Amino acid sequence: MPRLHRPMANRNRNIPTSPRRRPDGAKWRIAYVASGEHYNYQRILRVIVDGLQALGWLSVPPIPDGLSDRETWEFLASNTHSDVLEFVADAWWSPGNFDNSRRPAMRQAIAERLNERHDIDLIVAMGTLAGQDMVALGAPVPTIVASTSDAVAAHIVKSAKDSGLDNLFVHIYPERYARQLRLFYDTVPFKTLGLVYENTQEGRIFSAVDAIERLAGELGFTLVHCDARAQGLDADTAVRNVVACYRETSAQVDAVYVSTHIGITPLTIGRVAQVLREAKVPSFSMHGSEDVRHGILMSLAQSDHTALGLFFAETIARIFNGAQPRQLKQIWRDPATIALNLETARVIGFDPPVDVLLAADEVYEAR
Repeated sequence: MPRLHRPMANRNRNIPTSPRRRPDGAKWRIAYVASGEHYNYQRILRVIVDGLQALGWLSVPPIPDGLSDRETWEFLASNTHSDVLEFVADAWWSPGNFDNSRRPAMRQAIAERLNERHDIDLIVAMGTLAGQDMVALGAPVPTIVASTSDAVAAHIVKSAKDSGLDNLFVHIYPERYARQLRLFYDTVPFKTLGLVYENTQEGRIFSAVDAIERLAGELGFTLVHCDARAQGLDADTAVRNVVACYRETSAQVDAVYVSTHIGITPLTIGRVAQVLREAKVPSFSMHGSEDVRHGILMSLAQSDHTALGLFFAETIARIFNGAQPRQLKQIWRDPATIALNLETARVIGFDPPVDVLLAADEVYEAR
């Protein structure tokens, strides 16, 4: 069980973000732990790298599109130019396609690497499961956890303001999904909302089910659930299950909230969007403008990911300049705006309110 410590006063406000080597003159060595393969993880890793580049810690050529998460990491390890840090090529761990059965062996491999070789200075942990795995290990080195649906509900952090472990820092965005759904509800005053997810402990956390159920009680709409099984199944079956769930659910509801699921990727979101278009049901994506570009009606979008990348990059820079991860502010809300697919709106017969049109920074005419 990880040992908890009392939070310390924040003494890090004036710690610089300028590049520096380790006190012994060596480069800082960064490792990566993932929950599985997910397009949002790669997006966030890329903006972290952009942020570090903006702060002067490294330079790297444009990362090619179409790479897997592992290939992206290997590209960074081979092509990053820096006098102060490096991405360690063989310090990359993932349990495959969110495979819980492989996580114990992965945690053991991480622990052995950290305990025996002592050659990793910081770990980027991507996703809820990766955050839980690093907490289970006690975060023995500074650990940055990104892309979690609800780190508090997942017991990754002690609270939104306190990670609970000295070496742990987790990005916290309070009420993110409530914010999304309130906007959706104000735009499309639905009485029934479809929610597709895998009904497991992890699946409920990925899809923020508890937060959505609380909001349903507050606003007075009814949730129609569908359990799309994926754990332990091959990718094609997971996709078929999730598409079938959206087809079934869309026939029963006024609107649909498209949440995280293993079966939804940039290659498959278009199939989900088409099902919802055919059902003429308004839809809102948890993930943002990429899903809207592929045919989902709307989402909150961040037109410029620079701010998110700088948030993580400055955190890493301050840690390398002496800050304790637990002392740094975890709460950060992105300056999100509305993304809207007008072609989808026309197909389903939805007339967007004028204030939504005026507030939309990303408007797609066709998918």
